[in-house]
Amino acid sequence: MNSVSLAVETRNLHVYYGENHVIKGVNLKIPPKSVFALMGPSGCGKSTMLRTFNRLIELNADARVEGDVLLFGRRVYSPETDPIEIRKQVGMVFQYPNPFPHMTIYDNVAVGLKLNRLVRSREELDERVEWALRKAALWEEVKDRLDDYPSNLSGGQRQRLVIARALAMRPKVLLMDEPTANIDPVGTQKIEELLFELKEDYTIVLVTHSPAQAARVSDYVAFLYLGDLIEVGPTRKVFENPEHELTEQYVTGALG
Repeated sequence: MNSVSLAVETRNLHVYYGENHVIKGVNLKIPPKSVFALMGPSGCGKSTMLRTFNRLIELNADARVEGDVLLFGRRVYSPETDPIEIRKQVGMVFQYPNPFPHMTIYDNVAVGLKLNRLVRSREELDERVEWALRKAALWEEVKDRLDDYPSNLSGGQRQRLVIARALAMRPKVLLMDEPTANIDPVGTQKIEELLFELKEDYTIVLVTHSPAQAARVSDYVAFLYLGDLIEVGPTRKVFENPEHELTEQYVTGALG
């Protein structure tokens, strides 16, 4: 698969926080319309690497990135690349559900569309908000309470609202940083089911510290340990026939 047909590719990617070498020469190829899980113990660099894909890493003044990240063949860190445009194409869902608390459910989904002037009329805005909420499997639960506030939603509903907010921008890639870590089992199940639907149209890069979750929902998996890429491949292959002893220890629970 060449670079243009890959959703995301990293080439010899290094990330430093000051003198701390966090990501060490990682080469990854993430195919489109799939769920690609980055797994590994806490502190191994998963979230850091996720933030290099849409240049959110640059919000940390101590961070330095070396090597290349490509988005559908386009160099993300090229001087000619506008990070705002990259972030429109690469949505982000964080570990803690973070809807805007003083905005209604409707306005939470609409805010990016309004700020970026991506719709021309109220009718078009209404259609896009409904479309995004349907895509996030939340419409039926909130369609009669769009003027309500996120504080009256469950944790899982708030996380799906954040997913709807990201989807409203119609990104090509959706980054999800442990999106079920702080919600209940029912909410977790709904979001995992949602991933299977979303990958028909999007590339999803999922950070998880749970090997079981990676096994359940991903098509491909990469195992990171202390900033090194230990193993990468189709999920079933990595779990059933790992090539590296560290990978085997991690997927069997011997390495936490």
